[in-house]
Amino acid sequence: MHTAMQMRDVEAALPQSVVVGVVGAGTMGSGIAQVAATAGHTVLLLDARPGAAAAAVATLRAGLARLVDKGRLDAAQARAAGERLQAVDDLERLACCGLVVEAIVEELEPKRQLLRSLEALLADDAILASNTSSISITAIAAALRRPQRVAGLHFFNPAPVLPLVEVVAGMVSAPEVLRTLLATAAAWGKTPVLAASTPGFIVNRVARPFYGEALRLAGERAAAPATIDAICRDCGGFRMGPFEVMDLIGLDVNLAVTRSVWEGFFRDPRFTPSLMQQELVAAGHLGRKSGRGFHDYREGAGPAAPEQEPAHPLPSRIEVLGASAAAVALAERLAERGVAFSRGPGDGERIALADGAALYLGDGRSATRRAAESGVAASVVVDLARDYRSAPRLAIAPALQCPPQQAQAAAGLLQGAGYAVSRLADTPGLVLMRTVAMLANEAADAVQQGVCSAAAVDTAMRLGTNYPLGPLAWADALGVRQVVGVLDHLAAAYGEDRYRVSPFLRQRALAGWNCHE
Repeated sequence: MHTAMQMRDVEAALPQSVVVGVVGAGTMGSGIAQVAATAGHTVLLLDARPGAAAAAVATLRAGLARLVDKGRLDAAQARAAGERLQAVDDLERLACCGLVVEAIVEELEPKRQLLRSLEALLADDAILASNTSSISITAIAAALRRPQRVAGLHFFNPAPVLPLVEVVAGMVSAPEVLRTLLATAAAWGKTPVLAASTPGFIVNRVARPFYGEALRLAGERAAAPATIDAICRDCGGFRMGPFEVMDLIGLDVNLAVTRSVWEGFFRDPRFTPSLMQQELVAAGHLGRKSGRGFHDYREGAGPAAPEQEPAHPLPSRIEVLGASAAAVALAERLAERGVAFSRGPGDGERIALADGAALYLGDGRSATRRAAESGVAASVVVDLARDYRSAPRLAIAPALQCPPQQAQAAAGLLQGAGYAVSRLADTPGLVLMRTVAMLANEAADAVQQGVCSAAAVDTAMRLGTNYPLGPLAWADALGVRQVVGVLDHLAAAYGEDRYRVSPFLRQRALAGWNCHE
C-alpha cells in the first residue's frame, strides 16, 4: 500500500485552472461542487434529472450569499465562487475536465456505467473519483480501460463543513493519482487520509462498534438508550450518544451501512446487525426524519431522561485506595466537598471501600464475576470515564449477590463526590469501557490489515465522527494491556469471536509498546 506517501505535497495538487466535474446534484454532489468552486476551480455540475443541476447551482449561490451575511465568507470570494459554478445538461460537456467526481446512487453498476462513459470522453491523464462511502473502488474501476486513473474521494456530509476526506486506493490506483487527490483535498482546505479499498474504508468500518455495542447493551436490557447516550456524552466526552447519532443519520441508513460492512467481511460477527434496529426500521421508526426512532421527536414529546440513582446517604466509612486516575480524582472531589475519608494502599483492582462495598474499576469482568473471584459479595464495578476529575456522571453495576445496602453505599459515595450515578444491570465491560475497547480493536485491525496508518485512523475518527480522541490514542492513554484484558474478559463472558483481540493490540501488549510506536 501507499502508506508512506506524502499527504500534503502542495506541488502535486491540481492547479486551479483544471476544470472539475461533479456528477450528481444531490446533497453530497452539491457540497463537493461548492468546496471545489470555493477553492478556485471552475466546476461543471451534472445531474440526470432535468433541471436538478441548475436548481442546485441556484441553491449553492444563495447559500454562499448567506455565508457572506453571517461574516463567514468575503463577498468577492462568494461572488467569484458562485460564478465558477456551472450547471450542464450533457455528459459530453465534461470532456474538458481534469477531475470528475461521481456522487450518484450508491449502487455498483450505475457507477461503473457512468465512469465507462466518462473515460471515453476524458483525456488519458484525467482522474475519475468516486464519492462512494462503501462500494469497492477496485470493483468500480475494474470495468475501465484505465483503472489506474480511478480512486475514491469520500467526503462527509455536509461536505463544505466537515474537514475529513478519505482518499481511497483501489488495487491498481496509480500512486500519482492518489498523491494528486491527497494534495488537492488539502488545497481545498480539507484533511485527507489515505485508505485502502476495503468494506467501510476507515470511518464507516471503525465506527461500527460505537453503534453495535450500544445496540447489544440495550438489547440485553443492561440500560435504556437514553442512559447509554448520557454515559457516552457525560463520561466519554462524545458530542452525541450512539442512539442520538443513529436517529440523526436515519436508522435505515445506519442499518444499511452495517449490513454492507457485515456482508463485505463475509458476515464477520464483529459487525452483526441488530434485530432491535431491524424491527424499528420495519416499523418505520427511522429517527428524526420520521419523528420516532430510539428517541421520540414528535411534537410535545420531551427528551427521555437517563436512568439515575436517587440521592443516597453518604457511607459512614469511606476509604479511597491506590493512586489510579480514578482513585486520585475521587479523593480530590471528596476533599473539595468536605467529605471525610481515609486513604489506603491500592491492590491494583479496588479503588474504594464504602461501608463494606468494594468498588472496582471496570476491566471487562462483570461485578458478579468479580464477587465470585474475590469472595466479596458486595462488589460494584465502576465504568470508565475519559476524565474522572471533570466527568459529571459515572455508571456502576453491583453484583447480583451484592446486598442492596452496599449497592446504595457505593452510589452514595460517588454522589458525595459530585457524580450523577447511573446504575446498570450487571454486564461485562459496562458501557464506555467496552465501547472504547472495541473501537480501539477495530482501529487496530484496520492498521494490521494495511487499510491505513495508526495516525490516519485516529485523524479520521476525530474529524469524521467528532470523537473526543482517536481510538488508538485512547488505547494508549488507557494502556494497551488494559484494553487487551477488557477484550479477553468480554470474549470469555460471551464466548463469541466478536470480541477476539486484534493481533496488532496483542503484540503491542506483549512488547509493552503503545499503538503509535
